[in-house]
Amino acid sequence: MVLCRMTLMVCKKKRSEKIEIEKKTKWWKLKKEECCEEFRQKLRQALGGQVLLPDDWETTAEVIRETGRKVLGVSSGRRKDRNRQEYKELQCRVKREVSKAKQKAYDELYTRLDTREGEKDLYRLARQRDRDGKDVQQVRVIKDRDGRVLTSEESVQRRWKEYFEELMNEENEREKRVEGVNSVEQKVDKIRKDEVRKALKRMKSGKAVGPDDIPVEVWKCLGEAAVEFFN
Repeated sequence: MVLCRMTLMVCKKKRSEKIEIEKKTKWWKLKKEECCEEFRQKLRQALGGQVLLPDDWETTAEVIRETGRKVLGVSSGRRKDRNRQEYKELQCRVKREVSKAKQKAYDELYTRLDTREGEKDLYRLARQRDRDGKDVQQVRVIKDRDGRVLTSEESVQRRWKEYFEELMNEENEREKRVEGVNSVEQKVDKIRKDEVRKALKRMKSGKAVGPDDIPVEVWKCLGEAAVEFFN
């Protein structure tokens, strides 16, 4: 054992310091047709006039990212203090409105409790509160293998132990190997172009990008070029 004394100096960040965040390509601009058309033209120029994308994924991804940065631009990489202040003001305003709404609801409840209908609601709430307070997950009785009801705590616990031992150790039907079955080897059909088109059409826009930093908006913008690339 080693005994020592340590003094830690914690430095607080000044609020005036601007926090650097990752710069991101403004892919959302591809929603505009004119931006999408310009992106396709610049990408074609970067590929030397080729209409089809290269088969090499790393080359294609890098060209797409570079073209996106040039055509669409990137974020500043800094948080805007103005937006932060507006957010705080809006948050305070929302809290005040919520507080007013709660107070109004309580006032209406108190007024209603003075009526005959309010007394019924009061009894109903009390019964509901009593039921919610009970431990509904506690099982006081359970049946054994033969269907007999077990009431003692010891027998109930023993039955639960048997049940979970069987549940966790029983072999899954899907994992059982069937003996005497011959494997069939056949050629798998190639993915068709119409399947790729349908898949791209079903994919939702506005989703977060993956590690390649290329959103689905890019492939939708490229149209048939993307279909040929994935096919």
